[in-house]
Amino acid sequence: MSNNSGLRAGSFMFLAGLGLLLPTLVLATPRVVVTIKPIHSLVAGIMAGIGEPALLIAGAGSPHYYSLRPSDAKLLTRADLVVRVSADFETFLNRSLASLAPGARIVSLDELPGIALLPAREGGVWEEHADGQAISAMVEGNGHEEFNLHLWLDPQNARIIVAGLVNILAELDPAEAERYRANGAALEKHLTRLDLDLARQLEPLADLPYVVFHDAYPYLEKRYHLRAVGSITVDPGRAVGARRLAEIREKIKATGARCVFREPQFEPKLMSLLTEGTGATIGILDPLGADLPAGPEAYFLLMNRLGDSLRECLERTP
Repeated sequence: MSNNSGLRAGSFMFLAGLGLLLPTLVLATPRVVVTIKPIHSLVAGIMAGIGEPALLIAGAGSPHYYSLRPSDAKLLTRADLVVRVSADFETFLNRSLASLAPGARIVSLDELPGIALLPAREGGVWEEHADGQAISAMVEGNGHEEFNLHLWLDPQNARIIVAGLVNILAELDPAEAERYRANGAALEKHLTRLDLDLARQLEPLADLPYVVFHDAYPYLEKRYHLRAVGSITVDPGRAVGARRLAEIREKIKATGARCVFREPQFEPKLMSLLTEGTGATIGILDPLGADLPAGPEAYFLLMNRLGDSLRECLERTP
């Protein structure tokens, strides 16, 4: 990671328009490592014109079963700040951080003040709660309620993340505190616009049922009143059993689900089996932006593409 900062290619137009990204040389910019692309994007926006965070899981890598490479270990040994979703999300890091990044500050986003967390649901079919939110039996572990940790898929949580990380970076790098705060303020405005645009675009989809590959989208569902009725798998790394497939297929028929969404990180061969004869079509939802270029635009591209994918599949005439 370079400590020389300059105007990044492809950095936010809305930030550039404010004149916040003037080329400069910062000798003590914190070395920041971020685990996944959507969060890396938000950190890159906060650090625009100051420094560049490193991305740990790039491409089609999944935090559900990632293995550290030597280059990853090297990034962690040099880090001043490591940003992850949760100790319960990027579990591959838990044994490594103490030895590889003993001096780094570790930030878990699920512990930031103000972050909204939703309870985990078991995979399979879900029933609707009185408020329209799909629910299933809660998963219990160690005597505590477990949470779904795909928390970045709600722009309101993204605003909380930005505000929290702005404060942390300003503490680590007080010389640039004003620019972190200015970038953060511009980011929050952009997130507000994104939220309003998605709400307007997704409003017509509120009553249209669909099935997802795994339960990565409850924050998106709750924020925009979407109607997912089940997930194919609980654990994306495990094969799906015949009983689960039968339950999902019956749910598709019973609800008239229009779409079954797969994910590019996982290529299940069972989609045609699930949808054959049901009238449902196959779409793609990607909660991580596997094929998107990393950088400050990635979060916004990801969220807009999720909205586009939902509309394109659900608005097709059955």
